[in-house]
Amino acid sequence: MKRAPYAVMCVLAALSGCSLIPDYVRPPLPVATSYPTSGAYQGPEQSPRQAVRSADAIGWRDFFADPRLQALIAIALRNNRDLRVAALNVMAAQAQYRVQRSDLFPQISASPVAELGSLPANAAIPTSSAGIGSGSGVTGGAANTNSNVISTGAQHVPFHFYNVGVGFTSYELDLFGRLRSLTSQAFEQYLGEAETARSTQISLVSEVASGYLTVLADQALLKITQDTLASETASYNVTNAMFQHGTTTLLSLRQAETAVDTARANLALYRRQSAQDNNALVLLLGEPMPADLPAGRDLDAQGLLSDLPAGLPSDLLFRRPDIVAAEHNLIAANANIGAARAAFFPSISLTASGGVAGSQLSHLFTGTGTNWSFEPEINIPIFTAGQNQGNLDLAKALKNIQVAQYDKTIQTAFSEVADALAARATYIDQVQAQQQLVNAAADSLRLSTMRFRIGVDNYLPVLTAQQTLYSAQQTLLDLKLAQLTNLVTLYKALGGGWNEHTVAAATADQPL
Repeated sequence: MKRAPYAVMCVLAALSGCSLIPDYVRPPLPVATSYPTSGAYQGPEQSPRQAVRSADAIGWRDFFADPRLQALIAIALRNNRDLRVAALNVMAAQAQYRVQRSDLFPQISASPVAELGSLPANAAIPTSSAGIGSGSGVTGGAANTNSNVISTGAQHVPFHFYNVGVGFTSYELDLFGRLRSLTSQAFEQYLGEAETARSTQISLVSEVASGYLTVLADQALLKITQDTLASETASYNVTNAMFQHGTTTLLSLRQAETAVDTARANLALYRRQSAQDNNALVLLLGEPMPADLPAGRDLDAQGLLSDLPAGLPSDLLFRRPDIVAAEHNLIAANANIGAARAAFFPSISLTASGGVAGSQLSHLFTGTGTNWSFEPEINIPIFTAGQNQGNLDLAKALKNIQVAQYDKTIQTAFSEVADALAARATYIDQVQAQQQLVNAAADSLRLSTMRFRIGVDNYLPVLTAQQTLYSAQQTLLDLKLAQLTNLVTLYKALGGGWNEHTVAAATADQPL
């Protein structure tokens, strides 16, 4: 008979190791096993040393070579409010996980109680309720006599009662893993929030870089517009002098004047645009633009950004934090199914306490007034009107939703990388062709101006050539900005922008 309690303990211990969480299997990759390589996707050749270094291993200080941009990114990482919210969400998820994990352990508390009162002299002193059913589950005996009270025929008799106990209330034995399933779910949600914070940082680095490149493009556009205004003002002055001497017409003078006014209007437009783009960059920084920033590079500077290897689509499963976060959410939903399954089985809750009680405070710890209680409670679900089955069906549906969202996240990432690769290859050819167009338009303007000044043509060919050159210069600048912004987008899409420190370049013989 003495072995029976030990057998029960062994059975409970074995049951407490049960888990009804389904085995997790990562869904198959819902995209092609490689990125497109033909046609628009044919990019620059890469050395073996470059090919083995993934984007997430290239720190943003390595990728963004401009010292001014590096300083701006560092400021944004310290002060951006969206990034702070993401970090606080991680802290909140971690705290929620600790709260859920605490259910795996009994909540032990102490409960000292003192009760003072009086009863009619002809009434029996009942058992005190102060130590029974307290918030901590601690119970204690009652004192039915008053201490050191001399009765003199008074109508009421005072009494004292003291109780000190330690215990726990409604501690659930996790026989079928319900609590462990909920704890696993909370832990995966915490890991998902951590990956979301990483994704927020990557997005922030990308947004600061894109905003900075836009500001550089604005400055270059202002310079082109100012040069155009100066050139057209000079042409107007020459045309006006020719008109005064009767060698050109009033129409030519008005056409030259129109070109000057158009350039002045464009200059005001681009000044406003430059100021607004600076304000957008300041918003990302989270503080006013510092006055002591290091000097930056021009938009045409060589080595402003580094080139990137694309790798394989499967690499995104580990590099892209949004994909990793989606998988953590999927695993959390899978763990929730285990908790829903456990609700179909019996649960056992324990309430226990022990302590000392007495009518005199000085006699509490003499060992004569000890008390204890142990209250196991078994809950067996018999009829729940379909509640448990409904919760299980809901948990399975939520998991299937997470599977679809996980697949969609991977497909979106694949599409973003493929788009950036196609743009990287085609922008090179487009910028080269546009540069040749600018050169031709500049030469056309030079020839048209010469023909006008010697009286061969009127001013219309000059005006047309000026507009063509200005438009071609604007388009070329837009393409250069788009080319650099696309490279930033590719860096982000491949999971880069998280690592701040310089990473040693890998050698050709190191594994991927």
